[in-house]
Amino acid sequence: MNPDEAARIQPPVIAVVGPTGSGKSDLGVRLALELDGEVINADAMQFYRGMDIGTAKVTLAERRGVPHHLLDMMDVTEEASVSDFQSECRAVIEEIHSRGKRAIMVGGSGLYVRAALDVLEFPGTDPVLRKRLEEACATVGLGVLRERLHSVDPESAARVADARRVIRALEVFELTGRPFSSYMPKREYFQPAVQIGLDVDRTQLKERLAERVHRMVDAGLLEEVRRLDEQGLRKGKTASRALGYAQFLKVLDGDIGVAQAAEETIVATRQFARRQLTWFRADPRIHWLDWQDPELVEKAAALC
Repeated sequence: MNPDEAARIQPPVIAVVGPTGSGKSDLGVRLALELDGEVINADAMQFYRGMDIGTAKVTLAERRGVPHHLLDMMDVTEEASVSDFQSECRAVIEEIHSRGKRAIMVGGSGLYVRAALDVLEFPGTDPVLRKRLEEACATVGLGVLRERLHSVDPESAARVADARRVIRALEVFELTGRPFSSYMPKREYFQPAVQIGLDVDRTQLKERLAERVHRMVDAGLLEEVRRLDEQGLRKGKTASRALGYAQFLKVLDGDIGVAQAAEETIVATRQFARRQLTWFRADPRIHWLDWQDPELVEKAAALC
């Protein structure tokens, strides 16, 4: 079967996107019930077992019997990988479609969503080469490495500034012989897809996010962070930076109180929501629907 024939047979993947706190999880479940579908998590922090309260992970009751995939699949000490997610998510999509169900991806981690939906390659890594470049940066300075990058990949040199990204771009070039910029994603779907974005009232969202953080605190966020700290949360490069968890680790250290941690989490969450909106607004393929429209489910289902 050629790709065109496969595209005609397979229904489009559905992706529900938008800022944190906009109701993506609820819409995903309701669409799954409407369309006989199953949900695939695309929120990087919800990959982690035990990170429930602080990530607003959907509870069993909230799932309403709808199967959810790629939740609770990692320990907090493990590092999330976009390339691993790409292969795992595409395999789940294929498996769901093979059973005649609809695959509904839900999440606000923009790069993860694009990795699953779009034609996107991930060049490999080489720890030995990476270490050599890091040592060179420490010895001769970042400026020399930037000049080297400019000579082989001027487009990346103009886009990256910090040492980590300069080193990564040089690593990719030395490994593959291709400039790092050649791996930048294009807005081209890997397979048929429909993206539905939740269009929010920003003032209302700010208030909603503050209320949600306070509910998390009341529900035991500090105790959850304490338990995960005992399981090695600080060792995890991804999990330890999660909104709320980074702030409440400081409470455990005695640096700040619960009230200040909550306020810092609110500020950080609002900033994150703005970045998410900027990311998703840049994609012209997304169909935006009012998050509070009483006919939201019906309108979303009509697009699918």
